[in-house]
Amino acid sequence: MRPFGFLLATEPPPRRTGVLVAVAAVALCTLLIYPLKQIAAVVSLGVVYLLAVLIVSAIWGAWLGVFTAVLSAAAFNFFHLPPVGQFDISGSGNWVALVAFLVAAAIVSSIAEVTRARTRDAEDRRREADLAAEMARLLLRGDNLAEALPTAAARLAHALELSSAAIEMEAVEGDDRRVAFPLREGTTRLGTLLVGADTSEANLRRLQERVVPALEGLLSAALEREGLLGGVVETAALRRADTVKTALLRAVSHDLRSPLTAISAAGEAVGSPSLSQPEREEMAAVIQEETRRLSRLVDNLLDLSRLEAGAAEPRREWTSVEELIRAALGDLAAGPDEFSLSIDRDMPLVSVDPVQMERALVNVLENARRHSGGHPVSVRARAVRSLAQARRRPVAAGGGSSAEESEDRGPAGDRVIVRVVDRGPGIPPAQLERVFEPFYRAGTPAGGHRGSGLGLAIARGFTEANAGSLHVESLPGQGAAFVFELPLQQSREEPAR
Repeated sequence: MRPFGFLLATEPPPRRTGVLVAVAAVALCTLLIYPLKQIAAVVSLGVVYLLAVLIVSAIWGAWLGVFTAVLSAAAFNFFHLPPVGQFDISGSGNWVALVAFLVAAAIVSSIAEVTRARTRDAEDRRREADLAAEMARLLLRGDNLAEALPTAAARLAHALELSSAAIEMEAVEGDDRRVAFPLREGTTRLGTLLVGADTSEANLRRLQERVVPALEGLLSAALEREGLLGGVVETAALRRADTVKTALLRAVSHDLRSPLTAISAAGEAVGSPSLSQPEREEMAAVIQEETRRLSRLVDNLLDLSRLEAGAAEPRREWTSVEELIRAALGDLAAGPDEFSLSIDRDMPLVSVDPVQMERALVNVLENARRHSGGHPVSVRARAVRSLAQARRRPVAAGGGSSAEESEDRGPAGDRVIVRVVDRGPGIPPAQLERVFEPFYRAGTPAGGHRGSGLGLAIARGFTEANAGSLHVESLPGQGAAFVFELPLQQSREEPAR
């Protein structure tokens, strides 16, 4: 639970409760001062009432804060400042205490109100993002756009608390009962969004500025999709388009929104004049990290779209496996203790696309590091004579010997094996193949951050595009070993090392 979570409540508790709390808090502070008189001068003990003023101002706002400040000054004057039992505000101490209470109430209530306003805005934006994802699912995945429009309109009305809403695929003018928002793509009229005439001005502005532009884009994409489905288009092209749309929608609904939200929050915080230099540096580090995370996600989406479209044709060249592994570790900016390498000498060259295979290795190594629980990830490369000898049994990642024993120790043969072994929680047998599905996430690692669910799918796609294979071996609770298998082309074209 967040500390000071009451500051993030969008609405304060009932005012009647605030009055009772104010009176009780002032009474408690008054009683607390009596024993404190034994150790401090009574004039300096007026600061005790600040506790009541700050709490009431933060939760209930300025008016009750001022009420608490005046009540505190009166109680302090009547019960503790001489002459006790009388209201006498001629002394400077009385005025100083009252002014201090009032200033504290004004400042704290203002900060609390700003916090609540930002919380309300963040909640509104979260609801709008969820609404956009839901509308996209309804409009872009349905077989019939006309049938999906009433459901989408009802979802919009419920999310924004509107009395009524309708989406029409034609130009409709507003009247006394409803307000019309034209939906356009450039100069082309796509349709009309209709809402009840009793909609508040704030909601009308919100619709015009945030909802209508998103709805126009979704409606345009839905119409384009419907046109493709209704025309004479190759089945493979339609399947690829749906796959790309689904991937993008799933990313927008969560994976893209998370780093964008973090970047936006850190960017706003950096602009605050109350931040210290270390705090600014921390916010800058958050922005850089989330930007890198967002860049990786965009790269993964592009790679996945190329693989799904069959456009990831490899550009083969003779490449050193050791150089591929070290380049991948360089891309990850790996620390000296994060990976343990064991690469046989005189490794034969492989004919692959170095860019694609480096990307596949980066994704698998990053996944292993994320799930390794802080232990070093073992990376081993060697040539083996047969596929059967390279798959003797699942690897127990807790010890390096089992990974070595599962590979053949004979001379170089027809296949290069690269094993990436972590010491994480392992993968249940039912999920060994599912981890290679796009957007599938097996679980949350110890660090708390789950990947986008694209890395392993892209790694297998690029490996198979280069005539290799990628599979995983695991025993629950004993880590996992991701195994790359790349064929050796023993021919006259193979260069000398």
